[in-house]
Amino acid sequence: MMNVDFSNIQTASAIPGAAAMIETFRAIGYSLETAVADIIDNSISAGARNIYINRVWRGGESMIIIKDDGYGMSDEEIIQAMRPGAQNPLEERSLTDLGRFGLGLKTASFSQCRNLTLISKKKGGNVNFWTWNLDYVALTNRWELIRWLPDESEKMLDDVDSGTVVVWSNLDRVLPSLTRVDDENAKRKFSEAFDKVKSHLAMTFHRFLEDKLFKLYWCSHEIKPWNPFCLNEKKLQIMPTDYIGNDIAVKGYILPHKNNFSSETAYKNAEGVYGFSAHQGFYVYRGNRLLLAGDWLGLMRKEESYKLVRIQVDLQNTVDSDWQIDIKKSKAYPPMGCRLQLESYAKRACGLGVEVYKHRGRILKRRAGSDFQPLWSEKKKDDKWYFVVNREHSMIKHLKLLAKEDPDQAIEMLLKFVEESIPTKTIYVKEAQEENTQRQPYSDIDISIIKSMMEQIYHNQILDGLTPEQARLSLKYMEPFNEYEDLIDEL
Repeated sequence: MMNVDFSNIQTASAIPGAAAMIETFRAIGYSLETAVADIIDNSISAGARNIYINRVWRGGESMIIIKDDGYGMSDEEIIQAMRPGAQNPLEERSLTDLGRFGLGLKTASFSQCRNLTLISKKKGGNVNFWTWNLDYVALTNRWELIRWLPDESEKMLDDVDSGTVVVWSNLDRVLPSLTRVDDENAKRKFSEAFDKVKSHLAMTFHRFLEDKLFKLYWCSHEIKPWNPFCLNEKKLQIMPTDYIGNDIAVKGYILPHKNNFSSETAYKNAEGVYGFSAHQGFYVYRGNRLLLAGDWLGLMRKEESYKLVRIQVDLQNTVDSDWQIDIKKSKAYPPMGCRLQLESYAKRACGLGVEVYKHRGRILKRRAGSDFQPLWSEKKKDDKWYFVVNREHSMIKHLKLLAKEDPDQAIEMLLKFVEESIPTKTIYVKEAQEENTQRQPYSDIDISIIKSMMEQIYHNQILDGLTPEQARLSLKYMEPFNEYEDLIDEL
């Protein structure tokens, strides 16, 4: 089609209906936290040094306000910013540009509210404002802004030389319009939703906040960065950086086991909003902005044993289309050309993570001149794995000697140590990685051992006053003898 002469071809107008298209924009799928983050991207691009996020509770007439002290906009620039598709995603952009489609401001806002108001002023200029009112668009079916301001918003820029305010009102996707001001349950849910927003922003923009490129304020309180990689922990394992071409850098971090965190507070902080298991995986950054957190990108599945593994992936914005970065900047799909390298790196990282997870942070490998004595030993027979108590352990030998003097104490101590040291983490990992290869209990035990123990218990119960029938029935309800009813019937 590139060589076709369009001058003689008949055309027809196909302008999309405004009301229908805007409702389509509303269905893109933003959460409240990703929507707010998208607005902050615009403030960063505008050179803001301070960004303020506030919520105003008025029941069904509540508002969300995001204000910055950036360059600001003229009247014409506001209209351009409010125009859907203001930027071509194929155009070359600066490396620090966080936008792509020219839709973020609009789609993020429409996903949460029916009124989007933009108020702005440039240094030395006048305050300008325009509003998208979706009720007006639905009524007229025209792509028209209205010159309208929410109550009490005309003076929001009085304390800055330049800047922009985004006001979301008629929050129909956040609160029902008929919500009463005195509805404490709705107010609590509104507050909880914003707590999640705060945590999301602390993570998404942590690099900017750590480098003090700007400050984020949450209802007048400064938001502190949340770095998912716990760089201050001494027992953190950092993997070498791998490069995929010139545009992608990959670096893995294996967090310490809980036992090796510097403090309980540091451990709880590292857990994040959703817990360790949810935060495992790749963390994809573009221009220092976190796009995707705790996701294996379809290359692996989440496992409890990988919960300490977090892998940083840095992209240039030149690979946006290759990685299929979506409008919300919350999804990414690595191209086939780098999937194998990413998967290989992730498997190496998970191998290290599994070792930390299994051994609670302890290094159990034999070292020169040392004789480590595990209480449990891993065995394998006929391609089936299992664990046994290490009979050569010095403690077992000591308990054998103690049993000659005080058998009750020796048995109790043995049982206690066995209970406390069962290798549950390792068993879980092996079961997940080597499904159906665990040896079944008692599958190759000498049957005479089972029979001998049965007979001793059977005779002791008869001596205690049970009838033979009662003694046999008791054994049938006793683990592991319940699996050997035929032997019980022979007693």
